[in-house]
Amino acid sequence: MKTAIANMVQVNTEPGITRAGNGLDDVEWSILGHTYWMKSEGEACFSFETLDPPGTFVPPHVHPTQDEFIYVLEGRFDLYLGGEHHVANAGDVVRMPMGIPHGYYNLTDKPTRAIFWVSPARRLRELFDNLHNVGDPAEVVRRSALREVHFLRPDEMTFDPLTLKI
Repeated sequence: MKTAIANMVQVNTEPGITRAGNGLDDVEWSILGHTYWMKSEGEACFSFETLDPPGTFVPPHVHPTQDEFIYVLEGRFDLYLGGEHHVANAGDVVRMPMGIPHGYYNLTDKPTRAIFWVSPARRLRELFDNLHNVGDPAEVVRRSALREVHFLRPDEMTFDPLTLKI
């Protein structure tokens, strides 16, 4: 049943439940060793669950038009966040405002699972659709730039997270 408030705004997220280990409408992406399951999709927000095996990472990048968040379900992420090193463990929420460089790394010997979400959704679904099963990191960077995600060059980073000792 729609309320008066719902009638005043465009609501394009369908009510329902997306089960653990499944994607909304069975959408699943494989991107450079990571598995992503779409959890919700709407104009205001887009969310996805990740499985990040040991040694996988997403290097520092910027979303100029989106805030991004991570809720770590299990495991640990080492983060490049605004040029500084941070650690997020199970139960932690990571806040990555638009325009702030960020990247995440699983430098442990165990998988990490997390829920990510961005607001507004913008073109992230389109990006993931276009990155599914692409094996060339340079092509991932190129396609990302066409969809509002810009990766930092190594000379733009304040440190290399892959050299961290844990």
